[in-house]
Amino acid sequence: MNIPRLTLIGAGPGDIDLVTMKGIRAIKSADVVLYDALANEELLAFAKPNALRIYVGKRLGKYVYTQEEINQKIVALALEYGHVVRLKGGDPFVFGRGFEEIEYARNFNIECEVVSGVTSAIAAPASIGIPVTTRGFAESFWVITGTTKAGTLSNDIALAAQSSATVVILMGMSKLAQICEVFSSHGKSETPMAVIQNGTRKNVNFAIGTVSTMTQTVKAQQISNPAVIVIGEVVSLHPSFIEKFSDEMALGGRL
Repeated sequence: MNIPRLTLIGAGPGDIDLVTMKGIRAIKSADVVLYDALANEELLAFAKPNALRIYVGKRLGKYVYTQEEINQKIVALALEYGHVVRLKGGDPFVFGRGFEEIEYARNFNIECEVVSGVTSAIAAPASIGIPVTTRGFAESFWVITGTTKAGTLSNDIALAAQSSATVVILMGMSKLAQICEVFSSHGKSETPMAVIQNGTRKNVNFAIGTVSTMTQTVKAQQISNPAVIVIGEVVSLHPSFIEKFSDEMALGGRL
């Protein structure tokens, strides 16, 4: 009988080439693969032909299974089949509930391992040429969830809005207007801002502008989830921002 074990794998931000070799090796050895909505399904081709492939993801709050049900399924499948791979978008420890699943599995003496993944918080901006830090523009960056467990806007967003750091917000599209209001209330209405949908994928779509214009721009360009929100001076390095605001910058603006 196979030894029950769990491997949490970060599938990366969408581009199949951004998964790690260690992650691929773990998928190849899996008896069961539980995969999320944000994990590229092309990765399932690396699993053994007889491996179970089970979709447990969610989109826009529509659950296939609750988190508790996923936890229970991991344990039951590990005890029955052996090696369970939990394939999660981005990195499993960046708003991926990865630790909750490991903590639950360990209660049943199931061996656990984490294979880190490339987080969309960095990769999505990078995929369109925006660095989260660069000299002269940002010395640090925040990564914040847009929606808390209670369904409210994170209080950390107001704190981040008072800093000079780049602010990256995940799972925040449903609260985009609120986010813009918070930054505007802290005198950041003209701060450069980007919203990137399907970052690193072939169907990437993005909007570049400022806090004051972003809600209208996103609506005009029909951008929705999954998307990454980036707020900070680093966004002004994107060519489309330079082109759009060239007149302002020629008069002594931010660049």
